[in-house]
Amino acid sequence: MVPLIGIEEEYLVVDPRTRHVAPRAAEVLAAATDVLDVVQEITRFQVEARTPPSADLSELGSRLRTVRKEVADAARRCGLAVVASGIPVLGNVMQPPLTDDDRYLQGRVLYRALQDEISICALHVHVDVPDEEHAVYVGNHLRPWLPTLIALAANSPFFVGRDTGYASWRVISWGRWPVSGAPPYFPSYRDYELALRSLAESGALLDAKTVYWDARPSPQLPTVEIRVADVPLDVAHSLTLIGLIRALVVTSLEAVRRGDRGLPVPAEVLRAAYWRAARDGLLGDSMDVRHGTLVPAPVMAGRLLEHVRPALTEAGDLTFVQEGLDRLLRQGSGAMRQRRVHARGNDLAEVVDDLIEATVA
Repeated sequence: MVPLIGIEEEYLVVDPRTRHVAPRAAEVLAAATDVLDVVQEITRFQVEARTPPSADLSELGSRLRTVRKEVADAARRCGLAVVASGIPVLGNVMQPPLTDDDRYLQGRVLYRALQDEISICALHVHVDVPDEEHAVYVGNHLRPWLPTLIALAANSPFFVGRDTGYASWRVISWGRWPVSGAPPYFPSYRDYELALRSLAESGALLDAKTVYWDARPSPQLPTVEIRVADVPLDVAHSLTLIGLIRALVVTSLEAVRRGDRGLPVPAEVLRAAYWRAARDGLLGDSMDVRHGTLVPAPVMAGRLLEHVRPALTEAGDLTFVQEGLDRLLRQGSGAMRQRRVHARGNDLAEVVDDLIEATVA
């Protein structure tokens, strides 16, 4: 049986005249909530849209296109726009205005200046799993492939007016948080429970929702949540990543059922692979952490496809995802497109304009 998938995408609210992020998410929410599932995020620069669970990628694509269009229409009615970018291209975002919520305000006290760059947007993919223990072991199997997903999804090269030199500055910025990035390897579910207990004791967790690992058991749903990707530039990129992610989860579940709890890649090696993927995206070499070797990023993407080919075939998604991956590798990531647009006129306002258009393409 093909697992259900639920999607969350986060978007930035921008002023289409200045192209700066605008702290007016509440207005967009008020204009949109009658027609779709849109919720507040931690800052007033962001909105999050959700889809109901679905097993069919084509159906999910239709829902995502509807979601993006309706959020964009709601923003337009407020004299605003939304963009799918991992981090703000323009605007003053230091100490961003937080949404009025006791939990977010408690986080300001706990995490302090870490929240100064919290205006980041990701794609979150929920895939059904039998229980939390299976989700933990699936996370073990996902760890070697998370850097490849980072490279494919990279869509945040510019941050508040400057080129960071990275394809995904969101990954670098987010990685400073105490419980973020790749999940640790857990040889047993008991080890996972003990780790959470120690993290809570340390004060690093506000609550269960602040376990921000890029693959984690959902604190609310019977799913594994994969949150490693920048929000993709357009729906086609999103669907390619979603198909690959579900196939990775299915492949991992099969291994777990055979008693395989995953390859214990050292955390320091995985951290270096994250850095390399976030810096170079699809244009450089990627670390194959299973073998400790560097290979061109497109080669690593091909290895990912081969790893999940049986799961894609079983779900009927192979042709769709293979064509989507070929297109992504041919056209480039969101980060590559942002830099191409910038190179035409050396104007970041043009980058924001292109993002506004691409978000609903």
